[in-house]
Amino acid sequence: MKIWQADFYRSPQQDGTGQVLWELLICDANRSFEYAATCPQSAANSSWVETQIQKAAGEELPNVIQVFRPQSLSLIEKAGRSLGILVEPTRRTVALKQWLQEKQSSFTVEQPAPVPLPEDLWGEQWRFATLAAGDLETEFSDRPIPILSMPEFLKPLNLGLASTTPVPGVVIYGGRQSMRLARWVAAAHPVALNYIAGAPDGLILEAGLIDRWVLATFEDVEVAAAAKVYEQRKQPSQGLHFLLVQPDDSGMTYTGFWLLQA
Repeated sequence: MKIWQADFYRSPQQDGTGQVLWELLICDANRSFEYAATCPQSAANSSWVETQIQKAAGEELPNVIQVFRPQSLSLIEKAGRSLGILVEPTRRTVALKQWLQEKQSSFTVEQPAPVPLPEDLWGEQWRFATLAAGDLETEFSDRPIPILSMPEFLKPLNLGLASTTPVPGVVIYGGRQSMRLARWVAAAHPVALNYIAGAPDGLILEAGLIDRWVLATFEDVEVAAAAKVYEQRKQPSQGLHFLLVQPDDSGMTYTGFWLLQA
């Protein structure tokens, strides 16, 4: 499958007449392929993007184009529809962001303030947990879990993690709302679950391109200490962590499991 990463943004550069320029960058995951083109702001539309994609592709169009910037998503999606290319919104465009950084172009996306999880989805309890990297796949991959997200690139072996590396996570006991909560999380496209210190402290679910949800808040000193350990353990695990939703603490039934990485 041919997968590209693309960005179309207002460039800090101008042309010879002082006109604002827009820049299109396209690359693959290892940057063995790169394509760049600019146009004046007056020409920055989906038709121009479509033409450039065709020029970059030659005879073989990509199957998927990944886009991380919300402002460029609609234009690239429209161009993709015309060409029969699936456009995937995702924050995981590492190669493209590296290229933008080298060009000293901004790839920071303004994020909204986190909003509370809908009350009808709240679980009954939650806790921090830790599993050895070597146990993650064996523990969950073979179980009949209704919602399971373990992308190949996030599996500990593919990240080069030692089997004994502790991988932190959060377990939510959803009770009767367990399946409803798991379906909501899946639809939100979770990316990372971060501890944010504040008054109160909170667990923030990063999802989609810019969505942020307050999954839990707490003021307990012991819980805050556990939350700091949770964040510290992300360093040796290369940011890998997990979210597990299950009905109760029996350990017999799991509803949803996600491998996450900031």
